[in-house]
Amino acid sequence: MKCSENRNTGGFTLIELLVSMGLGVVVLAAVTTTFMSQTRFYGAQEQVNEMEQNARGALDLITREIKMAGYRPTGMTLTGVTYSSTQLQIQADLNGNGVITPVGTEPNEIITYAFDNTNRQITRQDGTATAQVLADNITAFTISYLDSDGDSTNVTADIRQVSISITATTAKPDPNYTANSGYRTYIVSATVTPTNLAL
Repeated sequence: MKCSENRNTGGFTLIELLVSMGLGVVVLAAVTTTFMSQTRFYGAQEQVNEMEQNARGALDLITREIKMAGYRPTGMTLTGVTYSSTQLQIQADLNGNGVITPVGTEPNEIITYAFDNTNRQITRQDGTATAQVLADNITAFTISYLDSDGDSTNVTADIRQVSISITATTAKPDPNYTANSGYRTYIVSATVTPTNLAL
């Protein structure tokens, strides 16, 4: 009697399955680690972009409005920029009617910027209306006033330039950034010369 060997060559052995599953887990772990790393990187980059846009947008609006300070087509008397170490107040006769209109249907002609240290915000107030948030996550808002010689002044009538500096921070800490408890910062500044103040 002859014994025939009958082997099934169409399947996988248990060892082959275990090896392939182990390799699959290693590949999956590598892909997951890469994905998580990229997600953290893009999240941190998004925070940085938001911080920079926030600071630049606030500085742009403030500088544009400072440039209009002292505008008075009828030759009326107005302050233009009022000295204060805690806020920036601008006056301009935007509609040219010879009267400063703080609130109403006319353009608001008195604008005040202030730094809310508690909430880390720069606020913008039109006339006597309620102050609105202009920028969030701000750690410093510095205002300096300069006279015609470029020297610092605290006399409203001598102000010819306004220097502003804004320091913004990210809303959330970046775990890969060790300085400043993980919060990235961004500083923008500008010195503006309102041409109407020299008149």
